[in-house]
Amino acid sequence: MKYITIMVLILLSMQDADAQKQKLQKATFGMGCFWCTEALFQRLNGVTGVKSGYEGGDVPNPTYEEVCTGTTNHAEVIEVSYDPAKISYDELLEVFWKSHDPTTLNRQGADVGTQYRSVIFYHSDEQKETAEKYKAALNKDNAFGKPVVTTIVKAEPFYVAENYHQDYFIKNGELPYCRLVILPKMEKLEKLFRAKLKN
Repeated sequence: MKYITIMVLILLSMQDADAQKQKLQKATFGMGCFWCTEALFQRLNGVTGVKSGYEGGDVPNPTYEEVCTGTTNHAEVIEVSYDPAKISYDELLEVFWKSHDPTTLNRQGADVGTQYRSVIFYHSDEQKETAEKYKAALNKDNAFGKPVVTTIVKAEPFYVAENYHQDYFIKNGELPYCRLVILPKMEKLEKLFRAKLKN
């Protein structure tokens, strides 16, 4: 009897896990170097996973070196898995637009090239509509003093970046790039979105 009870509990927990996975949604953003973007979104409560990768180009299974040439048309992006019961797509968009400069074409700071473009890859008509309305409102209010150039396009095949790019800030926080470029972004995130962050 005890064995049966344990088996039932295991099956129920597996069903709960499956149900939770089914509730998760995806969001894909490009906003410059994916090391920075990944580090920011990993901190958000309701985000269950972040993968760095490449999307929007013509070359299947590109390497980092190929993308860096700027000839593949791929952007460096992150694919976010999130629980909409804990964080909304609108909230993700708010973090997206407030964490980079969406008015510079194919550039973020010292990173220049089409691979660093500001882009939203939408996964549903609802995401498309939400992103377009948000962008239109930002431009109407002249929120950044210049027009938002972020492109909003349908999700394309996502290619996961090489392993050494994943969890980059977590693994390499002491490197100069992390301290000089990523850390200030993390501090800004902490200041603007403290209530949305994981403990």
